[in-house]
Amino acid sequence: MPRPLAVFLLLFLTAIWGFAFVFQKTGMEHVGPFTFMAVRFMLGGVALLPMVAFELRRKPIARARFDRTSLGLTLLLSAVLTIAAALQQVGLLTASVTNAGFLTALYVLFVPLLGFLFLRSKPHPAIYVGVPAALFGVFLLNGGQLEAFTLGDGLMVIGAVFWGAHVLLVGLVSLRTGLPVTISVASFLFVGLSCTVIAFAAETPDPTAIANAWQDIAFAGLLSTAVAYTLQAVAQPYVPTANAAIILSSESLFAALGGALLLGERLPPVGYAGAALIFVAILMVEAVPALSQRRAANNRPI
Repeated sequence: MPRPLAVFLLLFLTAIWGFAFVFQKTGMEHVGPFTFMAVRFMLGGVALLPMVAFELRRKPIARARFDRTSLGLTLLLSAVLTIAAALQQVGLLTASVTNAGFLTALYVLFVPLLGFLFLRSKPHPAIYVGVPAALFGVFLLNGGQLEAFTLGDGLMVIGAVFWGAHVLLVGLVSLRTGLPVTISVASFLFVGLSCTVIAFAAETPDPTAIANAWQDIAFAGLLSTAVAYTLQAVAQPYVPTANAAIILSSESLFAALGGALLLGERLPPVGYAGAALIFVAILMVEAVPALSQRRAANNRPI
């Protein structure tokens, strides 16, 4: 694939992910958060089943290596995804789309910290600058007033920790099994089934209400989950890691754009400085280590 096309596809899927925050929020005007998640993830998982069949046919050796440990890691991965997605969806009841985008993006900072805590992988020194900068950005996001933060904002920050854990587990399980699509779809269906149970216990799923939210659910389930995931798997191998990191980090900017265009959201003046600080911190933590590795590889004697 030509690199310009791959870059365009990554930018396109990042825009889908950013605007998905809008549809996740507006969808809850008709259905509860767990009903929305149940239908969204079941729809996305089922839509990707043909890719699972293709992957399993193409990688019979990897399929044969799937053992009890791999199953346990897949279940852990699925549980973490369920918690992360639930915190995000429930948080959107009170958090703005703009805040949700930037606060969820904090997962980038948590990935190296969790890797250090659980895998003993030494983080790049950029993390020691990026984390304090991002935390100060979070403080500024709502105007530099702690009382302006909602419960939803807090849930987004907690959810970012679980999104960070999800990223780590996806890497571990995919590397161990060699079946990234199959593992992801299994996780999507696990989330869908789990949320279905919770929805019937805590909410009142109504087919008419679900039908009224079909546009929001279709965007989140088909575009954000199925299409965007497929585009990432296809395009990212053709783009250098540092470049891909910068592109994917713009998800929070697209969330802010979607909130402004479709919901009329606006940040207080100092909030824009906080959003910019969070974005710069994310770029620093994602791109600097990748650029350092590339420079070291280029300077390595042949």
